[in-house]
Amino acid sequence: MIEKESLQSYLKTKDFLVSGESFELLYDPEYEMLITFPQPEEKRLGDYYKSDEYISHTDSKKGINSFLYNLVKKYSLKSKCKLIDSYNKSSSKNILDIGAGTGDFLVEARNRGWNVSGVEPNINARQLAEKKSLRLIDDVENIENQKFDVITLWHVLEHLPNLESQIEKLYALLKPDGILIVAVPNFRSYDAKYYKEFWAAYDVPRHLHHFSRKSLKKLFAKKFQLIKTKPMIFDSFYVSLLSEKYKTGNWFSLKAFWIGLRSNVAAWQSKEYSSLIYVFKKSH
Repeated sequence: MIEKESLQSYLKTKDFLVSGESFELLYDPEYEMLITFPQPEEKRLGDYYKSDEYISHTDSKKGINSFLYNLVKKYSLKSKCKLIDSYNKSSSKNILDIGAGTGDFLVEARNRGWNVSGVEPNINARQLAEKKSLRLIDDVENIENQKFDVITLWHVLEHLPNLESQIEKLYALLKPDGILIVAVPNFRSYDAKYYKEFWAAYDVPRHLHHFSRKSLKKLFAKKFQLIKTKPMIFDSFYVSLLSEKYKTGNWFSLKAFWIGLRSNVAAWQSKEYSSLIYVFKKSH
């Protein structure tokens, strides 16, 4: 249970996608991260994902944002697979993707010779993955007697409760010298500061935590060594498009592309990109 009194109020925002409910972001100075308050009970959290516009659980290409998302996805899938190939030193090539959605990343990895496993809580997304010959499980706790060379969480960590126990589980599932790849939004980015409560990557209450670069390094420090940080340069454009929609009601905005570009330009010096990929190595 989060004790609100022990944390600082940072920002008030709302669920723009499903419920319209208001939430507060509380600042944790120890980890330089934000925590959504209040957080829904786990049994109720799934209700906040019930939207045809929740793009990770659908293969729909309807609408300009979905079209652009899927256009960029083809490039990003290849980029992600090049990344896992470059860091994996094992010949066994066993990968686990947590929060696998409809399975497109695992399909691409499978096509490149990986032995793939995935976790996805959403039943609709799992059913779409089955059509791609992927059998995803619904909970990481159901994985038994398996160890992986690489584990990936592409924009998933922010959705997970009980971060400390999640990190322990990831550590246990990785082989010695295994690689953990985590991609998350960065609330210190230019686009986050520009859009404030309308910043789409806050995505409350689906996002329970909101990270900075310091957050990730400190959260994983006891179990993992950070070996690489990489920007996700397309995220600032997509997030800005959604943020502009939440702010103005416009489904498409050239201004959003300008803000996305400014965010990336600002990040060349600050390194505060809209989203970042963190590559960790398991510590012995």
